[in-house]
Amino acid sequence: MNFSDYVPQSAQHTLVYGAPKTGKTQLVGELARKHKILWFDLENGINTLLKLPVEAQKNIELIKIADSRTHPIAIETMLKVSTGNKTRICNDHGRVNCVACTKNNPQAFSEVCLNELAEGTIVVLDSATQLSNSAMAKICMNQTDDYQPTFHDYRYQGAVLDRIFSQFQVAAYHMIIISHEIMVKLQDESEKIVPVAGTSNFSRTFAKYFDHVIYCEIKAKHHKQGSSTTYSLNVLTGSRTDVLIEKADVSSLELIYSPQKKGGGVEEAKLSQSVK
Repeated sequence: MNFSDYVPQSAQHTLVYGAPKTGKTQLVGELARKHKILWFDLENGINTLLKLPVEAQKNIELIKIADSRTHPIAIETMLKVSTGNKTRICNDHGRVNCVACTKNNPQAFSEVCLNELAEGTIVVLDSATQLSNSAMAKICMNQTDDYQPTFHDYRYQGAVLDRIFSQFQVAAYHMIIISHEIMVKLQDESEKIVPVAGTSNFSRTFAKYFDHVIYCEIKAKHHKQGSSTTYSLNVLTGSRTDVLIEKADVSSLELIYSPQKKGGGVEEAKLSQSVK
């Protein structure tokens, strides 16, 4: 096939990250004003979206996963969900085919099939940080409280995370993953802020799974976001379609998920002040 005949898939995969309380969840949640969202909440961040109007809240299908160190359910559930096959997830715990809920409350299940999502639905995972913790907790579950993970444990964690994120990387549906930040040292000994996923080594290359990497921060008492590769020399950001969220009239992921013209660049998809 000649490259001029190549038609890129419409699905957009985005990573939104930053320090806690920098507006990540709110930025993503605003998409519910115009889009259907399937939201996997691993760390109770969904409460932020109570500020949305009721009509927007109705566009969010919530899968709440009660993940903890002693009950690492998130990694179990997302390994099954990420295959795209049909799964039944209990509403109380977020576990696939939960035995307790099947026995006591068989009606309290949500059915999820990523391969059969309605067109335009956006899948959100909040967060990669908690998913990473869940994977390590699962690996070390039978160890004592003072157990220190080994190199092989961390290697296994990376393999499990790659299994999930590589599925999302090629998915035919829209995907947004929220994460936090970590400072890592690069090969040239310089330091850079990158999104958290597993170990520092895994975090260095985590951005490879996404079309857009957006950093959230607070500057001069205002929430700011950046997506261009040159947004900040010590922060990892970038967009394969040159979306420049920091240059838009209104900071919004509508630049990616509802561009006014093909291409997604800020010059082609600039939002008007009416977007909220």
